[in-house]
Amino acid sequence: MPGNTDGLWYSWDLGPAHIISFSTEVYFYLKYGRELVAQQYQWLQKDLQEASSWTHRSERPWIITMAHRPMYCTNFDRDDCVKRDSTVRTGLPGGQYALEDLFYKYGVDLEIWAHEHSYERMWPVYNSTVYKGSPQAPYTNPPAPVHITTGSAGCRERLDPFFPLHREWSAVRIEDYGYTRIHIANKTHIHIQQVSDDRDGEIVDDIWLIKDKR
Repeated sequence: MPGNTDGLWYSWDLGPAHIISFSTEVYFYLKYGRELVAQQYQWLQKDLQEASSWTHRSERPWIITMAHRPMYCTNFDRDDCVKRDSTVRTGLPGGQYALEDLFYKYGVDLEIWAHEHSYERMWPVYNSTVYKGSPQAPYTNPPAPVHITTGSAGCRERLDPFFPLHREWSAVRIEDYGYTRIHIANKTHIHIQQVSDDRDGEIVDDIWLIKDKR
């Protein structure tokens, strides 16, 4: 694996970004040991502390996480992410090893998820509350992370539909087969595009995540 960790969680630097890959499955397969949840959480704490230090963040201002099961989603199923207090977001019973508070504390910018066979972009969100950078430019200097669920590349289970009711933190929902392109342009701009295979490569979502505070 990239970085200095060979296992279920690891991180590496890519240009002006620090990217962290971790396992959400440790929260759901406790038969393999709760110690995996604790070990990963402690590793995440240490990695985020280093990544958010002034020395590291001046060189790599973007912190991006990626894992399988989302914290938030509006799909029409019974998956964890449809729950108000999803396990990935709020942790094990009693709030143990909660990831949303940890990522918010250390200023994670972008959280990339899968599992749901669809594409969903959220507004900047923390604790189910939207925190836009401004009404006119919601993704410029947002005070909370941006979540992207990109699981629409396809599998034999086909696509997952969305629940008819809208949630305030959900910005865009697309049920096409497709894939996401993420271009870390520089220290202040990340370009995110969703490409639809069902529409012959049409770009069906296109945003810039901007962090230009000095």
